[in-house]
Amino acid sequence: MTLSELHRSGRLAASYPLVRGMLADLTDRELTRAGHILARLDPDEVLDAHPSTPELRVAVTGHRTLGPLIPPLTAELARHGLLMRPHLSDFDAHVFDLGDPESALYAAEPGLVLWVLDPDMVFDEVPVPWTAADVERVLDAKVAMVRDLAAAFDRRADATLVLNTLPLPRRFTAQLTDHRSRARLGAAWRAAGARLLTLGDEIPSVITLDLDPLLAEGIPAEDARLGRYARTGLSPALLARYAREVGHLARHLTGRTKKALVCDLDGTLWGGVLGDDGPEGIELGEGLRGEAFTAFQKVIKQLGSHGVLLAVASKNDLEPVEKTMRDHPGMALHPDDFVRVTANWRPKPDNLTALAQALNIGVDSFVFVDDSAYECGLVRHALPEVTVVQLNEEPARHIERLLHDGWFDTRELNAEDHARPSRYREELDRQTFLASFDSIADYLCELGVWVRLAPVIEPEIPRAAQLTLRTNQFNTTVQRYRAPQVRAAADGPGTRVFGIHSGDRFGDNGMVGVIFTRAEGDTVHVDNFVLSCRVFSRGIETACLSAVLADAKAGGARAVEAVYRPGPKNAGVRDFYPDHGFTLADEENGVLTFRHSLADIAARPAHIRFIESLEERR
Repeated sequence: MTLSELHRSGRLAASYPLVRGMLADLTDRELTRAGHILARLDPDEVLDAHPSTPELRVAVTGHRTLGPLIPPLTAELARHGLLMRPHLSDFDAHVFDLGDPESALYAAEPGLVLWVLDPDMVFDEVPVPWTAADVERVLDAKVAMVRDLAAAFDRRADATLVLNTLPLPRRFTAQLTDHRSRARLGAAWRAAGARLLTLGDEIPSVITLDLDPLLAEGIPAEDARLGRYARTGLSPALLARYAREVGHLARHLTGRTKKALVCDLDGTLWGGVLGDDGPEGIELGEGLRGEAFTAFQKVIKQLGSHGVLLAVASKNDLEPVEKTMRDHPGMALHPDDFVRVTANWRPKPDNLTALAQALNIGVDSFVFVDDSAYECGLVRHALPEVTVVQLNEEPARHIERLLHDGWFDTRELNAEDHARPSRYREELDRQTFLASFDSIADYLCELGVWVRLAPVIEPEIPRAAQLTLRTNQFNTTVQRYRAPQVRAAADGPGTRVFGIHSGDRFGDNGMVGVIFTRAEGDTVHVDNFVLSCRVFSRGIETACLSAVLADAKAGGARAVEAVYRPGPKNAGVRDFYPDHGFTLADEENGVLTFRHSLADIAARPAHIRFIESLEERR
């Protein structure tokens, strides 16, 4: 059944979980058409039918008409399984919206605010006739205004503010008949763009989208007729691509960033079939097609350097695959770049499931890349949670196809991101080590787990925020925190943020968890407990909770209360608090509040060693 048929039959809200799959492979234009249908949905109807659907409140404001942005934006969020609740500001209301804390924009309590900037906000204030110097003066004033309003927004709201660079249409530059004036205007315009792009370094809540790469793909900046008669600032095509970029960001802000890229080999990382053609016969490194495959490998290697876990799932024999990866001069990727190379003749969905279990992450963290329509269809059918990128026979298009959807986009990288692949390789070593023991207890004793629980300090704040954004399974309230919110909790009166660091005989895992607490009277509240899936089932969560309870008791508290809020993937921690001596104190709309009297605090697991500083790790 199509989207239109579901809408006409009145079953679209009830069928909302199916929408994601319906939108998966649509073009920008098709997505916009679908968005017109989805924008008519009442979000409350969807939530009544599917209460666990992730919802994001999005406010849109700017200088020109922005109604045409809502349909593609609605569709892009739906494509990632999200439900958008939009707030659209009035025409040219952006200064009032962001400057007045009593405005309707603030009242909407959005998690994401899109301040769509366009070139007319500058040229509408340039006198006629004008020179490049006139534009430069207005441009400087506008950038200063943007900076001041963004800083005010950052102080007032717990939301992400998205800005964008300004296109410079030829209809303006062509009005300067001498090339030196055009060059001066272009230089001033690009300098203003650079200031907008770096605002995020100064104002934590700001992210600036660079529109130049989108324009370089041939997308028109504006539509002359719509700009004149409908008073739009950016073309429908550019708004659609803008919406796609925002969709990537929304996916990250709601904890849906992908973690692992799993690649086929034959026809994907090299041309030809290794089993038939041999290492000397595959297309790789030499010739135009061979160079294209090597270029594709370099892009994958680059993604791996940003913390993306790389793996192989190929129908091949393992020995020739490993030899080719190790010895072929055209290979940009080598065995050490991958957390696992799987080459066998089992169905690929089985191999993906086994890999997810070995890495202790969900299959919905995977992006699977293959040139075979059969294999892609099989994975889509067996594992619909996996994102499938189907390549074609033209290797020059592989890079474009892989990067089109920004599956691994994140706000910023930190040291933990760069170390992530090596951490997961160590985890696979732990799995091998486990197989040599008769019992889990013996394994844990020999593993030598150490834990450090300490208040989060300033350099650790980005990592603490990232853990709340990326962790879905052991996240007791599925609440997402930005760095400013973590900082406020760490520095606030009565609030504390504890970072959990761990490691063992195989290496240092880094910061793997975070606990948010708040003291009110004689009660300490655990507002959230987050732990990376990499360190499940080692007793770390028990040890840290016991430490928090003991700390609360030592500080004079008479009880500790903790909340469990259900999310799409955290059902496994529903009984975490009851299993550790808490009793149910309240239940409202599925949210459970548990209470611990502190009379009997469970001992920390004997196999875990607590340390005071990271220097004590060994």
